[in-house]
Amino acid sequence: MRFHKFISTILHPIVIPTLGVMLYFLLIPINLSSDKKFSILSLIFISSYLIPLLVLVLLKKFKFIKNFQTESIKERKLPVALMIFLFYFLGNTMNNIPSLRDLSLLFYATSIGLIIIYILFFFKIKASIHLLSLSIPTGFFLVLSTNYSQSYILVIIILIILSGILASARLHLKAHNRTEVYIGFFLGLITPIVLNYIL
Repeated sequence: MRFHKFISTILHPIVIPTLGVMLYFLLIPINLSSDKKFSILSLIFISSYLIPLLVLVLLKKFKFIKNFQTESIKERKLPVALMIFLFYFLGNTMNNIPSLRDLSLLFYATSIGLIIIYILFFFKIKASIHLLSLSIPTGFFLVLSTNYSQSYILVIIILIILSGILASARLHLKAHNRTEVYIGFFLGLITPIVLNYIL
């Protein structure tokens, strides 16, 4: 049980965006100084980690949620709505920086994925946001492989393996059923690929 909670914590949706961008900076050659990269990472960390964490603390304090796992659909609606706007803001910000337009795809895809997850709430489907957040970088690096004619197969394989481990942990913790895990994973995988042809 402790292992599954540990996996769910270190691969939490609010952690993945910062890790994904760090991976992008390590793998993709871009004309950007170290200071600017640090500034971008700081913005992403504040927007996708600190702000959501602060919101969760406040929601728990005022008893809008029982715990930080936001187990029910009702508890998830407000945090997910906030994340939709935060990721859309990050997407717009990256899109306005010519050398970082690739990253706008990552954040727009996350925003759209969360919108679909929010819509699914009305059908009583609690798709896995954990799996969505981890499979979006997988789809993103698949897109980059095509756009740059480079092989990021090792990164993609590692992300898929981590997704499998995370899916097992979420099922073991009874946070989701198999359908919700599959929806989260395939939604995240497909969204960047589809969006790449639209933008």
